[in-house]
Amino acid sequence: MQIAHSIALVTGANRGIGRTFAEELLKRGAAKVYVAVRDTAALADLLKSGDRRLVPLPLDVTDPDQVAAAASVAADVTLLINNAGYAAFDGAISAPDMLDARLEMEVNYFGPLALTRAFAPVLAASGGAVLNMLSMLSLVSLPMAATYSASKAAGLSLTRSLRAELAGQGTQVVGVLAVQTETAMGAKLPEPRLSPLEVVTDALDAIEAGINDEVVAGAQSRSIHQAFIADPQKLQALMSTRLPQRG
Repeated sequence: MQIAHSIALVTGANRGIGRTFAEELLKRGAAKVYVAVRDTAALADLLKSGDRRLVPLPLDVTDPDQVAAAASVAADVTLLINNAGYAAFDGAISAPDMLDARLEMEVNYFGPLALTRAFAPVLAASGGAVLNMLSMLSLVSLPMAATYSASKAAGLSLTRSLRAELAGQGTQVVGVLAVQTETAMGAKLPEPRLSPLEVVTDALDAIEAGINDEVVAGAQSRSIHQAFIADPQKLQALMSTRLPQRG
């Protein structure tokens, strides 16, 4: 599909990769971009440009009522970008409890599932697309972000199932695999980091190219992905040395 004249909805649009998605969609000629966040006050800096194509949308992806309301309000969407994410950066055992693990699954797995279910009829009518922001941690586990890794692995599996189910209605489904990025979340991971624009550019290029698969975004991600393809066990063994900090 073409970004020009499209109508997009971006979750977690107030900063980082989500904000960059919104800005790049506008540059590529999107007709409207619903910028969805839990608290629309967080959009003040983005909205100060005055671009009327930006439409604030209150949306907590873990709230079924808000998801349903968003699908009703934004019934003209042609591109759904499931970008909102949460990471606790703790171990499976070292974490004080399982609350963060449950929240990671709610935001990173159940959120995209709920949004895609809600918007599937809209996308069937428009011949649109779904883009799910995943992570290289969908493929390998990082013990210092153990339950986040698990939620992203679930997200990858979900993305592949959604692609198969939605193929019959002509909906393109792209999953984006990327390593640590220069965002508030990514700052907790070691350098070097990708720029959000590297990730977004490759992701939107894949949408416009009609790719219906995973895309590895950014040169650094592609280097790590090649290492994974060459020897998955070796890469996992390396990642497994990165344990949560104790004390």
